[in-house]
Amino acid sequence: MRIAVLSDVHGNAFALRAVLDDIRAASPDLILNLGDTVWGAADPGAAWALQAEFAPPSVRGNTDERVAGLRDGKEDMRTWVRSQVPDSLPAQLAALPVRLDVAGGEVRAAHGSPRSAWEDLMLTESPAGRTRPARFAELRERLDGFTADGGGQVCVVGHTHREMLAVVDGVTVMNVGPVSRQKDGLPLARWALLTRRDGQWTPEFRRTQYDVAAAAAWARAHAPQRVGDLEAAWLTGGREP
Repeated sequence: MRIAVLSDVHGNAFALRAVLDDIRAASPDLILNLGDTVWGAADPGAAWALQAEFAPPSVRGNTDERVAGLRDGKEDMRTWVRSQVPDSLPAQLAALPVRLDVAGGEVRAAHGSPRSAWEDLMLTESPAGRTRPARFAELRERLDGFTADGGGQVCVVGHTHREMLAVVDGVTVMNVGPVSRQKDGLPLARWALLTRRDGQWTPEFRRTQYDVAAAAAWARAHAPQRVGDLEAAWLTGGREP
């Protein structure tokens, strides 16, 4: 069995098209979309149409909760994003689960962690605002009962916009990296492939190029000025402003 996993499209239709082309070439049996679907400004309407047809969200992300009205804040951005997508989308996003188990319970999918779309599974923030890799005890707690003893093998998440991999008590924990808004200086669209052979899952990070300049130009031409300028900065692959 082969499972393609993508996360954090953030309304970037340009990056998503490249990822979907890559996924089609891999011919997976299942596609998991870990959320943060449209909160962005590189043609979120087209990005949603592509997801709705080819890779519907499996779980809800934290910014999906903003679009859905489950969280307050950033009202200007929410108003603009909602103007770009179908009126029915907020309710559709609100109805998504926080986590989903597939492949007979061997694979768990979530956006942030299995217990919250807003919680980093694999990173811990200090009181000073610095981040470090989560310790095993923290991972165990955040996995929320997903264990090898219970048949779990792989937990896949997004949210932090970083590619990360760890193993705790026999469970592989993988942050698949983002389709859009990379934070490592490489503006390459990311996704991951899980392959099951002989009862074991092998995780693989995938990267693909896309037309970053065209995505940034769309944002600056169509989004409100501040939103468009921020999106163009995010799309360079650097850290968020």
